[in-house]
Amino acid sequence: MIKTAITQMFGIQYPVICGAMMWLSKPSLCAAISEAGGMGNLTAGNYETEDEFRSAIHEVRKSTDKPFMVGITILPSVHITPEHHAMYARVCAEEQVAGIEVSGTPLDKGIGVDALEQLKKAGVKLFHKVGSVRHAKHAEKAGYDGVYAAGWEEGGHPLDDDVTTMMLTPRIVESVSIPVVTVGGIADGRSLAAALTLGAQGVMMASRFVATRECVVHDNIKQELINRQEHETTMFCKSLGLQGRGLKNKVIYEVLELESRGGGFEELIPLISGQRVKEAWENGNIDHAPLMVGQSIGHIHGIMSCREVLDSMCEDAVKHLDKAKALFH
Repeated sequence: MIKTAITQMFGIQYPVICGAMMWLSKPSLCAAISEAGGMGNLTAGNYETEDEFRSAIHEVRKSTDKPFMVGITILPSVHITPEHHAMYARVCAEEQVAGIEVSGTPLDKGIGVDALEQLKKAGVKLFHKVGSVRHAKHAEKAGYDGVYAAGWEEGGHPLDDDVTTMMLTPRIVESVSIPVVTVGGIADGRSLAAALTLGAQGVMMASRFVATRECVVHDNIKQELINRQEHETTMFCKSLGLQGRGLKNKVIYEVLELESRGGGFEELIPLISGQRVKEAWENGNIDHAPLMVGQSIGHIHGIMSCREVLDSMCEDAVKHLDKAKALFH
């Protein structure tokens, strides 16, 4: 057992949190991760109505009595409206979920200070995923309980400051007094050990959990993550001010070509729509949509259960920390 501020805050065995993943972070995967000693994630954007969202929370609780995070992403979206964001926050407070991962616009600015205060009053721990010291300082000042230091290596939408995990984690650790969780490039015991030595109190990872038996995604996708290496992701949609990191594939190259000749949102959206991504996860067509995974795919070597991932990861982390300690006499 690795004891950190994160394991103590939530009463979990391992300081490993699953990140929000659209279409994938659903009750079965969320519960499996939490039950295995980590912190599962239920991604709010998967649910269009309050009843669906609340039912998903209840479904997780039927499978585990362990705590889990809810992921709320406050970014421009075709289908997820500001009203959805407000509903997600309200339901999380009413259901007293353990914690919330906020990505994009800070919750206090994107939904309102009242929502933040309602969540804190309900005992919900609030974490903001940030890519800079300035945003981490804002989160601390606003009353968040911790921050995710999200390096440029991460899948999804890293901040366009383009700062790597190795640099970002210690900079944020030395700049705020709330717990810091490292994000980006995390997939195994070595990366967990590295994050802890950089001052983090835990890690968040998502790509590694895609290649697990409990993740409901086509086997072609899981095998592709095993086959691909760390250099086989790339950044796209910088021209829209919403850069993302995804697996290099046919549609990503089409997007980059469109961007290079000045293509706008109306031309790009058919290629990057959430519905297209959902279809790719389900049918296993690697080239059909942007698959938002990070450089950590270079560390994915097999399909395991969530429990096997967490047990081996934390056991290896201790071994690597002991090995480093043995260098000093």
